[in-house]
Amino acid sequence: MEMSLLGPDGVSHPESHMETLTMSRKERERITIMAGVKGNELTQVQAAELMGLGYRQTKRVWRRYQDEGDAGLVHRLRGKAGLRRKPPALRAQVLARYAEERYADFGPTLMAEELEKEGLVVDHDTVRRWLLAEGKRTVRRRRQQHRQWRERKPCFGAMVQLDGSHHDWFEGRRAKCVLMVMVDDATNRLRARFFEEETTRASYDVLEGWVRQHGLPGSLYVDRDSIYRCEGQTSVADQLAGKERQTQFGRAMEQLGVELILANSPQAKGRVERMNGVLQDRLVKALRLAGINDLESANRFLDETFLREFNRRFERVAASPLDAHRGVPRNLDEVLSWEEERVVQRDWTVACEGQWYQLDRQHEALSLSGRKVVVRTLRDGQVQLVYRGRKLKWKELPKRPARVQPSTPSKPARAIKPPGANHPWRRPLLRAGRSARFGVGDSGQPPLRSGFPPSPTPNRRNKEAIAVNKRGHSPLSYKGDISIKF
Repeated sequence: MEMSLLGPDGVSHPESHMETLTMSRKERERITIMAGVKGNELTQVQAAELMGLGYRQTKRVWRRYQDEGDAGLVHRLRGKAGLRRKPPALRAQVLARYAEERYADFGPTLMAEELEKEGLVVDHDTVRRWLLAEGKRTVRRRRQQHRQWRERKPCFGAMVQLDGSHHDWFEGRRAKCVLMVMVDDATNRLRARFFEEETTRASYDVLEGWVRQHGLPGSLYVDRDSIYRCEGQTSVADQLAGKERQTQFGRAMEQLGVELILANSPQAKGRVERMNGVLQDRLVKALRLAGINDLESANRFLDETFLREFNRRFERVAASPLDAHRGVPRNLDEVLSWEEERVVQRDWTVACEGQWYQLDRQHEALSLSGRKVVVRTLRDGQVQLVYRGRKLKWKELPKRPARVQPSTPSKPARAIKPPGANHPWRRPLLRAGRSARFGVGDSGQPPLRSGFPPSPTPNRRNKEAIAVNKRGHSPLSYKGDISIKF
């Protein structure tokens, strides 16, 4: 509150530098008390009790009030520079450094840390006030949503949160990539690794690094990405058996005995989400200052420099000193793989992903034809065929052997020959009702038992005229007429 301060004569003096100072509430209350003492309504002893001061201090306040009026009640250090104030030259140097392009997006805390490396020791809150005063930083107020707080796990290794952070980590110096981040829920212990994409292989690799270093955690807290959760519907057979479809990562966690917890929202695994935000701020700028532009150098920088300093600074002590990690299994490489069930064909071959494998004869006692085997593909490309936990011996076929079909001798097609000119079918036929007459022919042979006349000799032909009546009958005259009933 700004007040027009009066001098001892009760008149405001514009030339006094104290007129523009702001009085505190305690100082305004003292004006009322001193006015009561001046009007003989209060004694100095009573005024001292009301102001909470000693009698000697009250006498000094009353004397300054008499000499200077209301301005005498303002604190003597009001408007003066503090003894701990940074030199103006240092402030100008810090602001000039912040104006550089590489520090343009640094926050106050990270900027103070970088300045300390260069010998410029300034508190982060001082840097924040300087930036606010210069208009180079604004205060962002976000609308808050109610969330239920979850207590941290009591010991190291009880739960580890895993997530992939997609970001332009190299600020356009190379293509975008993903940082796979693992954070311990109890201690904030961090492990991270760069990959081209967030895949099952990337999840396997970053998890193997954690397990090799610390052991198997009790549980993994992940999102509902397709790497960790099957989108398809469970088959009828699995539903009847009470089984749920699993991804390759889910199957591996079940074999390792690690509980896989799927978060229903990003806020549910807020620790790793907030860690992603911190890394997107600090790690991006650290890579920029180090001049790193490729994944191999970035991963080496993480392991040798960044993660050590980061964990030393941000790791916290767990509530319990117990380490909940379990030992590293011997078959970790075989578990962190891809497994598919395939049926053995009758020729003892197995097909998977366009490749054909011939099982060895030494497994004949297992009677594998028609049974299901597991085709396991390791991360290094090695293939294993497993039947009930037993590894089978096999060899890869260059291509699928052609199936030989049993061949049956085929009869040549008979050529259809038209009947000759002297064939009985070409002989004239006499039909009269149900009777027909055939001539014996020049050969003099009797008619056949079938009722047809015998074939004439090839050198003699019947030259009888054929008369066709109106009803369609064809009378034929032979030397010996024979009447045949059909």
